[in-house]
Amino acid sequence: MKKLLNTLFVTTQGAYLSKEGECAVIKIDKVEKVRLPLHMLDGIICFGQITCSPFLMGHCAEKGVTVTFLTEYGKFLCQVQGPTKGNILLRRAQYRQADNYLQSAMLARAFVIGKIGNSRVTLARALRDHSEKVDSEKLHYAQQLLAGCIKKLADETDQERIRGIEGEAGRIYFEVFDQCITASDPLLRFNGRNRRPPVDRVNCLLSFLYTLVTHDIRSALESCGLDPAAGFLHKDRPGRPSLALDMLEEFRSYIADRMALSLINRGQIQANDFTVSETGAVLMKDDARKTLITAYQKRKQEEIEHPFVREKMAVGLIWHMQAMLLARYIRGDIDMYPPFVWR
Repeated sequence: MKKLLNTLFVTTQGAYLSKEGECAVIKIDKVEKVRLPLHMLDGIICFGQITCSPFLMGHCAEKGVTVTFLTEYGKFLCQVQGPTKGNILLRRAQYRQADNYLQSAMLARAFVIGKIGNSRVTLARALRDHSEKVDSEKLHYAQQLLAGCIKKLADETDQERIRGIEGEAGRIYFEVFDQCITASDPLLRFNGRNRRPPVDRVNCLLSFLYTLVTHDIRSALESCGLDPAAGFLHKDRPGRPSLALDMLEEFRSYIADRMALSLINRGQIQANDFTVSETGAVLMKDDARKTLITAYQKRKQEEIEHPFVREKMAVGLIWHMQAMLLARYIRGDIDMYPPFVWR
């Protein structure tokens, strides 16, 4: 387990969380390991076989501390939170736009443009940093194809065609993603995207990172008064945070993919940091999870200049800025939603 910034990550299997006074207490085999005042926390994320007392969950809901439960693979299971925050007028405007085919398509297009633009930047970064180790011709060609996908989206207003272009771009990007991996270990190669559960180490790493980013985006949307379940690109489905997944598309490559590549290429994550079950599903070991979470939180503290608002901010605040821009667009305060695309 590790407390970083205002989020407590609990990864040790069999841990028990309870409330004592105004503190969250974590015990393993009935031995107290951590005690944290709840006023220091914004969220608790539990991975795998973690037990949480009803009294702690109720108190967290009252104090605005969100408790999230994920599988060991990082798949979202459920979330315990208090009363819904936000302006009902904003949410009604969001629902109206989600039900309007044209307006919904315009936002879906923006999210996909952000995704493809950042995918091109990730490939360009691999060319710049590892030109002697990668197939430059393949990466350049993939960049050109991705640029063509963005051109196809320029005036597209059909949601299904937008999703089709997104799928095409994803196929192009992941066909050359393995070129960005410079580690020599054959167990750390990428042969295509798979999940639920992931059956290789790179996909396990990607899925885990996507889950962490989705959790943070979901919190950012809630804090701005938006409903994370009412999306524009991803169709509504019970229990799925569709809008959070919409916005995740902008950050998959910029945050998660680049971090996965860095951890593998620098040797911070290695093949023996994973276990393979009898069914072929791949899991990360506890120490690897802690390494990843620590790296993720450090990444969030790095400072960049937001490409649209032209202000410097921590990486971990970008999705809060995007959520605010989305809320302003839905309210009609700005004419368009500017997706996050890193240059």
